[in-house]
Amino acid sequence: MKKIDTSKWKEFLIGDLFDIHPTKSYKKINIELFEEDGTNPVIVNTGFNNGVGGYANLDCTEKAGTITFTDTAAKSTDSFFYQEKDFIGYPHVQGMYAKTHEWTRNEGLFLNSVIKSILNGRYDFIRKMTRAEMLKLKVKLPAVIQTDGSYIPDWAYMGTYMSEITRDSKANLETLWQADGEKHAVNITKWKKFHLYDNSLFDIDMGTKLDRVKMTHVNPDVNFVGRANTNNGITARVDRIDGLEPYSAGNMTLSLGGEYLGSCFVQPNKFYTSQNVVVLIPKWEMSLEIKQFIATMIFRESRSYYKAFIDELNRHIKTDFSFYLPVDDAGKPDWVYMEEYMRSVMKNAEIDLTSMLTII
Repeated sequence: MKKIDTSKWKEFLIGDLFDIHPTKSYKKINIELFEEDGTNPVIVNTGFNNGVGGYANLDCTEKAGTITFTDTAAKSTDSFFYQEKDFIGYPHVQGMYAKTHEWTRNEGLFLNSVIKSILNGRYDFIRKMTRAEMLKLKVKLPAVIQTDGSYIPDWAYMGTYMSEITRDSKANLETLWQADGEKHAVNITKWKKFHLYDNSLFDIDMGTKLDRVKMTHVNPDVNFVGRANTNNGITARVDRIDGLEPYSAGNMTLSLGGEYLGSCFVQPNKFYTSQNVVVLIPKWEMSLEIKQFIATMIFRESRSYYKAFIDELNRHIKTDFSFYLPVDDAGKPDWVYMEEYMRSVMKNAEIDLTSMLTII
């Protein structure tokens, strides 16, 4: 895709484009709100799954076409989503309601990408991303001039551009499901489920359970891994604690609950952990590729069958939590396949990243 020329883009004030106010929510706790047979999506304080935390059979409180975000999550900038269907609101979920032009899905996705690029790293639990802050935000967008000399966003350009991105992304996703040079689709019908504590996998350590707020940062030389889904879960660099040896690089971390339940990473350096983050210590010298493959399967299983604040991993992790892996003819994990597959994925990712760097 050609590099975007932004030289003629114009600044627009979010407050001129949208009214922002809290979404309407039911005064219910999660266990009362979410239903197994629910059909109406509930948008919660998360950066995953388009903001959908579960489903309910209560009447929708909000209309399709709304852009939502949370003002309370650690990574609030991850939580901007365009809602294509009517939905149920939730405390701390803000709605962006168009003042004039009704934003389409592709236009909303384009705007969300611009907003995220501007706000990345600016807000956290201490500095909240409030609606007042959002209303003052200025964003540069492609624009067209009116007969009176004023500018409006170029809706057509945004829609067309995102259509092309979506088409290319679908093609790339199909490629990621192909394991070899001949582009054969991955067949998972013969894969088997394994527990984390099986003989060929991991020892499960419950972590150091530290509070980041209480850590010191005078001579920080240890990573602090929390319940986060970016930067390998690393939320800070902290001082080493006398008498408490950090975990070694190469071990894996897994978030048991909260907004980023199931986030699983291979740690590149020595580290401590927060509460509800366990450490998976390989029982043998696994390659990085094998660990990355397993981390992906753990995350997929966690997000598919467990729910933050309702049914988290805490009580399952050492008992009945299991996940799929490819197996060889003997029914053992197929380590060679996992390595080759991840090398293929990483090669494709490098190619994609090179292409993405041409886009501003």
